[in-house]
Amino acid sequence: MDTSATPHFEFVGQWEGQLVATSIHAGQDLRREVADLMVLDEDDRVREEDPFTNLIAQLVPARVLVNRSRFEVDLNRSPDKAVYQRPEDCWGLDVWRGGALPDDVAERSREEHESFYAALGERLDEVAARGPFVVFDVHSYNHRRDGAEAPVSPERDNPEVNVGTGSLDRERFGGVVDAFIDSLSQAEVSWGRLDVRENVRFQGANLCRWVHERYPGVGVALALEFKKTFMDEWTGEADKQRIAELAAALAATGEPVLAALAQVR
Repeated sequence: MDTSATPHFEFVGQWEGQLVATSIHAGQDLRREVADLMVLDEDDRVREEDPFTNLIAQLVPARVLVNRSRFEVDLNRSPDKAVYQRPEDCWGLDVWRGGALPDDVAERSREEHESFYAALGERLDEVAARGPFVVFDVHSYNHRRDGAEAPVSPERDNPEVNVGTGSLDRERFGGVVDAFIDSLSQAEVSWGRLDVRENVRFQGANLCRWVHERYPGVGVALALEFKKTFMDEWTGEADKQRIAELAAALAATGEPVLAALAQVR
C-alpha cells in the first residue's frame, strides 16, 4: 500500500506526566518505493505486525504512534538490523522482488530509524528532566502459528501478557515491575484474571535497551507483549470489546506504577 504522505510517527496526547506508551509495531503503511518492491502477501505481512496495539495503549496520556510497517523499518531492532533485506532477516519470509531489498532503499529506511530515535530522544529528554519515568512498550505476539484450525500454543509458555525486563536494572526498579504485574494481574476483565508473567517468551528489545542506556537510573521501559487473544491472527478481525477492556486495564496500572516509581531512591 502506498501511503507516502502518512507521517512515519506521531507524538500524541498529554506529555506533562511521567508515563509514556509506545506502539512501534502497530503501523501497516509503506512508502511508495518499498510498497512497489514488496511481494509478500498482505495477510502474511499483517500477521507479523502488531495491529491494534495502538488501541490497547490508547488510554495512556502520552503516546508514540508509529504508522509505518515494521517491514519498512523495524524500530525494535538495532540500526544495523532494522531493515529486513533477505528472508533470513524476517522469519524466512520472501518479502522483496528479486529476493533482496536494494541497498539504497534499505539505507533510506535506516535514515527513518535514526530520525525516529532522534525525535523520541528530544521528547523523552524533557520528560527525564522532570525526574524518573516509565515507558510501556506495547507489542503483541501470535499463539496460533500452526494454523487457524490448529490447537493454540500451550498456556504454560504463553502468558496473556509477557512483561519483558531483560535490559532493566531490576535491583533498582524491581518495585515498579512488581507494581505493574500486580495491578494488571488483578484487573477485572470479562474473561477472568489476566495471566501476566515476566520474561517467559520475550525480554524486550531495542527500544527498551535504548531507554535504559540513554536514561540510566531514570528511565524504566517495560516491553509488554499481549498475546493475540484480542483478535483473530489469521483473519485480522479485532475483538473490540476485549481490546477496550485491555486498554482500561493497562491504563489502570499507571497510578500504582508511578507510586512505586516515586519510592525509588
